[in-house]
Amino acid sequence: MTLRPGRTVRKVERPYTRISKRVPRESYVVGVPFPKTHQFEMGAKGEYDLNLFLVSKQAVQIRDNALEASRIVATRFLEKNLGTNFFLKILVYPHHVLRQKAIAMGAGADRFSSGMRQSFGSPSGTAVQVRKGQRLMRLSVNKENLEIAKRAFKKVGLKISPTVRIEIEQ
Repeated sequence: MTLRPGRTVRKVERPYTRISKRVPRESYVVGVPFPKTHQFEMGAKGEYDLNLFLVSKQAVQIRDNALEASRIVATRFLEKNLGTNFFLKILVYPHHVLRQKAIAMGAGADRFSSGMRQSFGSPSGTAVQVRKGQRLMRLSVNKENLEIAKRAFKKVGLKISPTVRIEIEQ
């Protein structure tokens, strides 16, 4: 199945979970895809002067591929400008399973398609459910690299769906 637009999964809802009373083992979601983000810590661990946090201003879902894209953008920008003098950590993990119902298209589709009847859907990806005010990423840098770190987080904010703000802690 192709990837649907991110706006289709942005809204945070409690997922419909199938509960089978006759066959309880069928209640579990089978075949959950592995999240695209494999690395949650980048850079060099150590003592840094400042911690910057990327904080969500909205309650939304962020797909794992958007999280991976933001990680790549931030890491490339920081490595180009700072080398390894930073530590970036993604603080959220995509636990929420996204499902989509494959809909038959083309000639004769109406003969074998049941529409949205019993539309549990098959797992198509994973997402992070983010609350308003939740921290998404932490970036540790020294004081002289503060402006570069802010620019990196602005680039990250363009890759994910919620509007974000940057918090700085000493």
